[in-house]
Amino acid sequence: MTERSIDRRPQVQAAIVIHPVRPKAGGLRAPEQRLEEAVALAAALDLDVREALIVPLRATVPATLFGKGKVEEIAAVCRGLEADVVVVDDALTPVQQRNLERAWQVKVIDRTGLILEIFARRARTREGRLQVELARLAYERSRLVRTWTHLERQRGGLGAMSGPGETQIETDRRLLADRIGRLKRELEEVRRTRGLQRKARGRVPFPILALVGYTNAGKSTLFNRLTEAKALAKDMLFATLDTTQRAVRLPDGRPAILSDTVGFISDLPHELVEAFQATLEEVQAADVIVHVRDIASDETEAQAADVETVLESLDAGPSSDKVIVEVWNKIDLLAPEDRADLLARADRPVGSIAPRSVAVSAVTGQGCERLLAVLADLVDQGAPLHGHFAAAEGEALAWLYRHGRVLDRADEEGGGVKVSVRLDAQALGRFERLFPDVALGETAG
Repeated sequence: MTERSIDRRPQVQAAIVIHPVRPKAGGLRAPEQRLEEAVALAAALDLDVREALIVPLRATVPATLFGKGKVEEIAAVCRGLEADVVVVDDALTPVQQRNLERAWQVKVIDRTGLILEIFARRARTREGRLQVELARLAYERSRLVRTWTHLERQRGGLGAMSGPGETQIETDRRLLADRIGRLKRELEEVRRTRGLQRKARGRVPFPILALVGYTNAGKSTLFNRLTEAKALAKDMLFATLDTTQRAVRLPDGRPAILSDTVGFISDLPHELVEAFQATLEEVQAADVIVHVRDIASDETEAQAADVETVLESLDAGPSSDKVIVEVWNKIDLLAPEDRADLLARADRPVGSIAPRSVAVSAVTGQGCERLLAVLADLVDQGAPLHGHFAAAEGEALAWLYRHGRVLDRADEEGGGVKVSVRLDAQALGRFERLFPDVALGETAG
């Protein structure tokens, strides 16, 4: 008897993506751009998008968001296209989600749920999975009413207990709260571990550079280019979630730690911002925030505004005292004349408040050397220090090359060396503890 093979590949679900345009909707993005992003999010979840619609709303209906006629019209589209899922690119209340599922006879998912599903699929590390699960539970807590079909049953009392027992929904909510509590405790342990790791890095005073940016702006590609790492870099929204850190060597040999963080997106669910707090602390602790922008995108200004909004919520935005440099990535996708104009603007001196900007192509490597030089200047605060090293003090000189930025060196006939070097405050303090007999000062000797 021949055993037939079983196709275990997940079945692709047919989807319809809808972007509702609320009355008096503002923002920097056009509805067409928002719809295109929603379709890309659905594609990242491997949904087969058969129709994408922009639906203007004269008024929002509390029960269904859409008006009765539009609900019936979309129901007909669902039947005609044999859709399995409808993605609504907006926030739906639990009641709206349940009512639309009943009216359309398909699974309905809103923008928050869609992003959470993508995060659940992409997370690889234990920390990432914990954070995503916490975010999903926080989201589902208000949606138990649509998740279960037996919520109106009550459990009777046991033994001598009398009166109505605990309803099923109360039990579910209590169990959910217990699970959320356990996850928060586990993530608190992760946060404590990260704090210890940061303290350990502080004892080896390497500056921290954190890459941030809109999802698919090219952060991971730039990370690989600068560190020669092999982090996943794919033309897909939220291709990578877990924070990756590697050493990068700045000009004149000084090492730094480069951190690639999760990408941001417009209307990032607050559940995710809260759940990923442990990861986003790496941004708060960074010496320099490197804001990577897809400068070839028509939405680059709107995307930059969304990233700055998230950074401000972390007290790490332009209004904070954080050092921020903008990287205008993907210049290889621009027309030659546009690229020349952009390079001129990036090189233009800016005021003390505006962020610096560097135009690069992470794919070709153009501009990356200049970016490293700019980063070296940003982490080298204060005036250059000068010192004289005798021939026997080679260990101290070698330490400066490893942990500082040697700007100038003059070798003497007797074997002595005069150097000018930049060190941050932490590195200078450690140098003075390790080599108390070697003097460094702002005045050349």
